[in-house]
Amino acid sequence: MSAVAKVIKRDWLDWPFFEPRHHTIGERLDHFVQSGALDTIDHGDVDGACRKLVRAMGEAGVLDCAVAAPDGDATTIDSRSICLSRESLAYADGLADFAFAMQGLGSGAIALGGSAELRKAVLPKVRSGEWLAAFALSEKEAGSDVAAMSCAARADGDDYVIDGEKTWISNGGIADVYTLFARTGEAPGARGISAFVVFPDDPGFGIADRIDVIAPHPLATLRFANCRIPASRRLGAPGGGFKLAMQTLDIFRASVAAAALGFARRALDEALSHARSRRMFGATLGDLQLTQAALGDMATDTDAAALLTYRAAWRRDVQKLPTTREAAMAKLTATETAQRVIDRAVQMFGGRGVRKGEVVESLYREIRALRIYEGATEVQKLIVARDLLKSR
Repeated sequence: MSAVAKVIKRDWLDWPFFEPRHHTIGERLDHFVQSGALDTIDHGDVDGACRKLVRAMGEAGVLDCAVAAPDGDATTIDSRSICLSRESLAYADGLADFAFAMQGLGSGAIALGGSAELRKAVLPKVRSGEWLAAFALSEKEAGSDVAAMSCAARADGDDYVIDGEKTWISNGGIADVYTLFARTGEAPGARGISAFVVFPDDPGFGIADRIDVIAPHPLATLRFANCRIPASRRLGAPGGGFKLAMQTLDIFRASVAAAALGFARRALDEALSHARSRRMFGATLGDLQLTQAALGDMATDTDAAALLTYRAAWRRDVQKLPTTREAAMAKLTATETAQRVIDRAVQMFGGRGVRKGEVVESLYREIRALRIYEGATEVQKLIVARDLLKSR
């Protein structure tokens, strides 16, 4: 068992990106972590763990900054608060970060484009942790290329009939509400996609496959076969689904970088603790200059990534400016940095570093997916370059 506490040290809250209310959010997160809610979670039962985590976070008010109130406006969600929450939760427990993020991502389009009735029916239950939410966008041939989507919804009287599949869907198989994006054909490509709310007991909806990954999370392939839902469950205008998806992702994209920061900071603290205590060659591991050089690189790279992350969130929250380039820079830098920092921590631990049950071993598995989902590193580079070419 590591001697490192699960509560993150936030000495960066004195940076000019933050306000006094962010200190209050940090205190709430610390109280949640220290309450022992994470200590009773059985990570061997991923589905059950996510349900318990979401319920505990709802009861503690942790979800309030990620899920809009029924009468609120999702565009006013504070990205810095989301980032702060994800960094703190990822530092403490990777599955807790996942559960938190999905409540916001899965409900964001409902808050942005849902009718008053839908918002009232769904948002309070997601915000309280009673319901789990999911965001169903990706397909086997439509991941980064969303315009290649083939899952389709056709209007039929007062209903829509949905056919097709979605895959790599987080909370798939356990969610109580799904935000689904399907092709409705108003225009070619992304302009012909609409968004809908689907419930797991809708006729024609099913789980085709559960997906196991290196860091266990609930993932599934969803199947729709003549799935009929009322037209009142469409979100926004016909053909406006892609815009809703991008608006939702814009709110949360920088937070992927923040989750990576949480993993990196935990790895750095684990490495520091180990370097101070590990005896070798008549001294400690930390007395060796090679170790000191590695720690210096790890700390510097992590802070550099943090500056990019909170700049992107601050630009959206305070300056009310587009963050396409800034969020892409933050996401690619933080996730790649965290991979390097964690890898160095594993190396520093030697044989212990690859033993199942060690914190750094778990972090090594957790970080890998972040370099892929919500836009792989290679895609983020293209986003940055294209934005530069357009703006210059």
